[in-house]
Amino acid sequence: MINKCFFKCLLLIALLTGFAFNVNAQITVVEAKLDQSTIRIGDQTRLRLIVHQSLTEKVNFPKLADSIAGKIQIVSSKLDTVLDKDDPKRKTVTLSYVITSFDQGTYTIPAYEIGSSAGVLKTNELTLMVQTVKVDTTKAIYDIKQPLAVSYTFWDWLKDHWVWVVIGFVAILIIGGIIWYLKKRPKVEKLVKEAARPEIPPHTIALNKLQQLRDRKLWQQEAVKEYHSELSDIIREYLEKRYVVKTHEKTTDEIFAALKYMDIANEYRVKLNQVLILADLVKFAKERPLPVDNELSMENAMGFVLKTQQQVIVPQQAEGGSERV
Repeated sequence: MINKCFFKCLLLIALLTGFAFNVNAQITVVEAKLDQSTIRIGDQTRLRLIVHQSLTEKVNFPKLADSIAGKIQIVSSKLDTVLDKDDPKRKTVTLSYVITSFDQGTYTIPAYEIGSSAGVLKTNELTLMVQTVKVDTTKAIYDIKQPLAVSYTFWDWLKDHWVWVVIGFVAILIIGGIIWYLKKRPKVEKLVKEAARPEIPPHTIALNKLQQLRDRKLWQQEAVKEYHSELSDIIREYLEKRYVVKTHEKTTDEIFAALKYMDIANEYRVKLNQVLILADLVKFAKERPLPVDNELSMENAMGFVLKTQQQVIVPQQAEGGSERV
């Protein structure tokens, strides 16, 4: 009698254990995480929406807009799936967003609803603090140490720039050949009136000025403020000609308000933000950017101009001498 009762108890425990294990294997758990809860203006961090689920479970992530809480901008997103090493029947699905903000403050990232077969599951709320650059006016300002002098011979320069030397030599030969041909060829009377030279596009002017600014190496000579001031002026002039908006004597916020409804991809708005915000910090907050930040501003400025340039329609010559577009 005792053996029968003992056997029944063992059987009941085994059934309950198996049932509990099966239920646990089907549980879907969601959570939200931030890689960094505190960032500086313009820095980036990741918002991760994580779902721990079984292999057969299907969930629906929420579709987020271009911004969160009005001030947090979404740069990019990525979906990733990882199998559970301890339980081959479960997996972890992560939808991560690269986010940034250009406004100081503390923002609440709301709880998001994720649909599953078990119903609607909610993530936890998160808090993101965006800090501005702190300037300690009580401390003295020190100069940056001068770079070490390194011997740099003509042959070293030639090894580094041999491609440009060859290109220049070839260009001289071509130009000399053209001049010789123009002098030797017989003169022909002009039968057709020369067409007026087209106006130089704004993006060409801006790219030329940016390249000239880069060649002057201002920030490498400690003229950081002059470098960022000229960089900001070039971009403002390009925006004024390209999008017909007033930029001079306007704040960065006013410029972006004028560009709000322009056809500019969010990726390039972020690049423009970085250039203008850093220039403002250098000019007004005495920010001392790192060399990589100075180069990043130039790369972002050139990339913005290249990707937002206006397409030029070249008129084609139709039969009979008339022009057609």
